[in-house]
Amino acid sequence: MSDFIYLASQSPRRSQLLGQLGIRHVLLLPDAQEDSEALEVMLPGEAPKRYVQRVTALKLVAAQNRLKRRRLPDAPVLCADTTVALGRTIFGKPLDPEDARRMLRELAGHTHRVMTAVAIGWGVRHVVTLSESRVQFAAMDVDAIDAYVASGEPLGKAGAYAVQGGAAAFIARISGSYTGIMGLPLFETTQALQSIGFTPCSKTS
Repeated sequence: MSDFIYLASQSPRRSQLLGQLGIRHVLLLPDAQEDSEALEVMLPGEAPKRYVQRVTALKLVAAQNRLKRRRLPDAPVLCADTTVALGRTIFGKPLDPEDARRMLRELAGHTHRVMTAVAIGWGVRHVVTLSESRVQFAAMDVDAIDAYVASGEPLGKAGAYAVQGGAAAFIARISGSYTGIMGLPLFETTQALQSIGFTPCSKTS
C-alpha cells in the first residue's frame, strides 16, 4: 500500500488540484539530461486525441523509468498532458508572444476542444483516461489580445490561455470538465486512482 503518489508534472495547477482532493503527492520531475520536450513532438497528420494520449503514455514510461533509476519507494505515478484543438489543428504552448497572439486570434469567436489525458502506473497496473471539453471564446479585438499577452499568462499554456486566469473574461461557454481544462480532470483522476487500488487520504503535500 501507499499513502502518496508521484506527480510527474511541473504544472503548479496539477499539484494544487491534487491538493484539493487531499491527495498527498511528491514531485517526480525529469533529470537535467532528459529531453522532455522531445516527447511532445507531433507526428505528421496526427489527430489531437491520439496525440495527447500518446504523449501522456510516453511521459508515464519516462517517469516510471526515472523512479526505478532513482531507487525511490514504490507508489503510483501520475502523468497528464493537455491539448487544445480547433478542428484537427493542435495548439500547443506558444513559442513566444507573437505566437500566442496568433493562437488567440484563431481561437477567438470559435469553439475549440480541450483534451486532458491522464496516465497512472503502479507496478504492473496501468490505467489511462481522457477528459474532453469544449470552450467557446467570444470575439477578441487586437487590443484585448495584446493586453492579455502582455500579462505573460499565455506563455507556457496550451492554446495560449489559462481558463482560471484572465482569459475567463473571454470565455462565453464551457461544456465538460472545468478541472480538465485546467489540466487535471478531478473526477476521472479519482476514478483512475481507485481502479488501481489507491485510496486518497486527507493529507496534502
